[in-house]
Amino acid sequence: MNGLTLAYIGDAYYELSIRTYLINQKLTNVNDLHKKAIRFTSGKAQSVIMNYLINEKIVSEQEIDLFKRGRNSSGPGRKNIDAQTYHYATGFEALIGSLYLDNKTRADELIKISIEYIEKGDFDGKNS
Repeated sequence: MNGLTLAYIGDAYYELSIRTYLINQKLTNVNDLHKKAIRFTSGKAQSVIMNYLINEKIVSEQEIDLFKRGRNSSGPGRKNIDAQTYHYATGFEALIGSLYLDNKTRADELIKISIEYIEKGDFDGKNS
């Protein structure tokens, strides 16, 4: 599959995982759920997570190649996010999508690490 197709399924799986995590936190107000979800699912958040996974050597070389496949296939970006952030977010989604299809356990592991990273930090995830 091409990088954007992997990002498409990765985005859906990551979003579902975040929503499940938040509901398990006993949040019930839909507006609150949405605001909290943005901390994890915005392009900025995904870019920060991917940088963390790379810098901390949490991802393997093979996983970095999957990330690059998505990053390099993404288009010019969106109006409300800079190009590099958009490319990194798309790469993160492609990585999650590929792992979801081939190694769901590893996809879940990286999502768990991502949640823990965002929860412990002062990153707010706003701005896309």
